[in-house]
Amino acid sequence: MVTCGDDEGRTPVLFNPDTYDAGHLDPESRRLLRAVIDWFEERGKRRLIADDQARVWYAEFLDFVAREKLFATFCTPAAEAGGNPDKRWDAARNAALSEVLGFYGLQYWYAWQVTVLGLGPIWMSDNAAARAKAAALLDDGAVFAFGLSEKEHGADVYSTDMVLTPTGTGFVANGGKYYIGNGNVAGMVSVFGRRADVEGPDGYVFFAVDSQHEAFHLVKNVVDSQMFVSEFRLEDYPVRAEDVLHTGADAFSAALNTVNVGKFNLCTASIGIGEHAFHESVTHAHNRVLYGKRVTEFPHVRQNFVDAYARLAAMKLFSDRAVDYFRSASPEDRRYLLFNPITKMKVTSEGERVVDLLWDVIAAKGFEKDTYFSMAARDIRALPKLEGTVHVNLALVLKFMPNHLFAPAEHEAVPTRHDPADDAFFWRQGPARGLGKVRFHDWEAPYREHARVPNAALFHEQARALRDLLTGAAPDEDQQRDLDFLLNLGHLFTLVVYGQLVLEQAAIAGVGDDLLDQVFDVLVRDFSAYAVALHGKASSTGAQQAWALGVVRKPVVDDGRFDRVWQAVAALSGVYEMRP
Repeated sequence: MVTCGDDEGRTPVLFNPDTYDAGHLDPESRRLLRAVIDWFEERGKRRLIADDQARVWYAEFLDFVAREKLFATFCTPAAEAGGNPDKRWDAARNAALSEVLGFYGLQYWYAWQVTVLGLGPIWMSDNAAARAKAAALLDDGAVFAFGLSEKEHGADVYSTDMVLTPTGTGFVANGGKYYIGNGNVAGMVSVFGRRADVEGPDGYVFFAVDSQHEAFHLVKNVVDSQMFVSEFRLEDYPVRAEDVLHTGADAFSAALNTVNVGKFNLCTASIGIGEHAFHESVTHAHNRVLYGKRVTEFPHVRQNFVDAYARLAAMKLFSDRAVDYFRSASPEDRRYLLFNPITKMKVTSEGERVVDLLWDVIAAKGFEKDTYFSMAARDIRALPKLEGTVHVNLALVLKFMPNHLFAPAEHEAVPTRHDPADDAFFWRQGPARGLGKVRFHDWEAPYREHARVPNAALFHEQARALRDLLTGAAPDEDQQRDLDFLLNLGHLFTLVVYGQLVLEQAAIAGVGDDLLDQVFDVLVRDFSAYAVALHGKASSTGAQQAWALGVVRKPVVDDGRFDRVWQAVAALSGVYEMRP
């Protein structure tokens, strides 16, 4: 596997199916991940692309999943596993599976992803019968669905039009849901609604339905794709007591807490897509001659590849470290509530930038129908946009900014979490409130520890300056109501947190200084760009404009470092190509 760094710190960057062994995981997890890779490789690239273009429902993939008990093993908590030691909810191995599935196609990842979401309200429920039913269905190879979004309201759960009307034996449910993956075949669909006879939050209900029930009406697939993103309607669907998963405020919290668990996987899907696109792009460009030169001899091409490589490395480092915080979370340590939305909106947005950088190099090749890249260019766009991921999560991130930047607290160090433990806390996260009270460890510590890395030190200066903005030229009352202004501020804050976890994971993984310096070369430019954007906002004040121009920095230039990173990139040419 290709590495980048000095002799003291070398780390694999890109996933390579030919050499991947998931050595950080237990034997059964490694076996299943290898089985997934082999299933795709044996089918080959032509079949993968042809099925995508013909929008073939992936029944054979789901048959493979059922036969190997893949989802049953990875998605059944230990409490529902009947003593099977391999069944557990383990976010470290789930992240590995998410990356592998994303690498081969968003549609396959999606079947698993919406199963994760559909299971969330069930595993969080006190309804033992529903949990046992879900475990049995998983073991039989079923997939699941998450019935939250609606055609008119999106994911605005406050405005749900799914209404449960009381009867003598329970309720009947009427209403529609939209953008519901697996809605055509799901063994259980977790559906969010409200009671007709109870006003306000006390009337919320999460309940389970069967997609094959006669009162469940599948309207259509709302996308032109292999995946089935359904619209369905319930018409006088009978909801019994044993179908109810959550009521009142607990139903609302179950919706948000499920998103914490399930939408985390957006980041690793984006990483997988970017990695496959990178392999294909660098092999094409490095072996193409134009005007008597290799394409990769042109300086702007090398810059694009090095930037894309650095961005992918940062995506992986941040996401790996975020898993540790999620797995180590507790009611007393909820730092994951900041790191999770950053994986959802920042890492996925970076995935788009990686593919765009590669596309600018390979140009028309990216449109060709026999390339993986044509799939990647389309699918990478979806991930930042699911449920309004970027702006919704930026607004959420801002809630944590004061405590993170100004009020660090003591926390025990969080270790690398590759241990085969069951992440039971995911199902008892508690009420979805109190975000402004979450405390964080000293964000500057990893920056101080990496002061030897020139661009990390330069970025640290920019990050510290953000505190100066908030103390000396803070947003006024009008700006605090101006979401456009605040979202730009959120991007600046996000970069600070992003760099922090990149450095934490780099220290754990032994990443070489060359690659780290190149990563922060990118982040210095990004911070400067967002500062310039803030300067240009209609509502920015004179003091804020002066601050913005004052933090613009040029990265520390080191031609030797750039060339060493480029050599690592060039060495990827021809290293992996999917079997025909």
